[in-house]
Amino acid sequence: MYKCAKCGNEEYETDQMRATGGFFAKMFDIQNKKFLTISCKKCGYTEIYKKKTRALSNVADWFIG
Repeated sequence: MYKCAKCGNEEYETDQMRATGGFFAKMFDIQNKKFLTISCKKCGYTEIYKKKTRALSNVADWFIG
């Protein structure tokens, strides 16, 4: 059960974000870092959690994206 650390609200929404990491990832614009976000619907406080990625999915994402 989710409870906002800032305001105590229990309603939330989830999303994901991606970022680059390292020289070659930046050079080729490969977003190889994935994060899960959980945001409070009332105050907007957001927690970010790192997701594990596989090298194969990063390569596929580069060709698709």
